[in-house]
Amino acid sequence: VQLQASGGGSVQAGGSLRLSCAASGRTLSRYVMGWFRQATGKEREFVAAISRDGGSTYYADSVKDRFSVSRDNAKNTLDLQMNSLKAEDTAVYYCAADPDRGGRNYRVYDYWGQGTLVTVSS
Repeated sequence: VQLQASGGGSVQAGGSLRLSCAASGRTLSRYVMGWFRQATGKEREFVAAISRDGGSTYYADSVKDRFSVSRDNAKNTLDLQMNSLKAEDTAVYYCAADPDRGGRNYRVYDYWGQGTLVTVSS
């Protein structure tokens, strides 16, 4: 599966952005999907994940109650709605797919999008 992330940009603190990830090559419903981010000089970290059918979602504590992950398997898309953005949310955001169990560890994900930059100014 090939993944293409989009929707990044610059926003002021308190603002919102919606990231999207379009999949091609294979149906998205085969995969647990995740969003990860990597700030300059830091390790890639878990943001959110969603089960194959979208019935279960998981969030990092740092984004819980502010971010919302969703998927549309019919359209082969994954979204991340980000509200109440903070300066510390600034990072390159990646979507990822795993045919197995997924989870919070980025190392288990097999397929990655190219990343989209989110910059939040305070």
